[in-house]
Amino acid sequence: MIYLTRHGETIWNREGRIQGHLDSPLTPRGIEQAKRTGQRLRDLIEDPVAYRIVTSPLGRCRRTAFITAQALGCNTDGFEEEPRLKEHGYGVWEGLTQAEIVARDGQRWRERAADRWNVRVPGGESYGLVAARVRTWLEETLESDRLIVISHATAGRILRGLYAGLSQAAILSLEGEHGHIYRLSDGGVSANLGLGGED
Repeated sequence: MIYLTRHGETIWNREGRIQGHLDSPLTPRGIEQAKRTGQRLRDLIEDPVAYRIVTSPLGRCRRTAFITAQALGCNTDGFEEEPRLKEHGYGVWEGLTQAEIVARDGQRWRERAADRWNVRVPGGESYGLVAARVRTWLEETLESDRLIVISHATAGRILRGLYAGLSQAAILSLEGEHGHIYRLSDGGVSANLGLGGED
């Protein structure tokens, strides 16, 4: 059983900047999202202490995991950091807005937009490369494991899609909003169990 969520909103999310493997702090809204995620998980899970919290090692996820664990009443020192759950690496595009990327590297942006699964961002990854590392983590995870996973928009979409056996096209169409919680169990993925990205 996996409960999967995304980190809270960050400053760069609000500014429309691509973060990838870089980081920016949670906004006040992002902090509130993390608190509400913990409160909602407390309602969903009978014994939260029986669950392990696994997080991407990036700062925005670790901060979200800490706040979520506090709201859950769990140990805030017991996270497992899993590099394979890091966000899609955007290489030379990290820290830029879409408009800035198009102005600097429009041809490559259009090539990638036409085939996100296979076209690699300069100095970064393709969706296919992210899927390969997420798949290795998922294959090591047992159905009997009880996990709360804090990840990212793209990595989380891919994780859900791989778990449910979706096609590449279906994975690319999934959303990945802040504050959403998904339950991965028995080969299926629940609908959003969280409170969404509301203020």
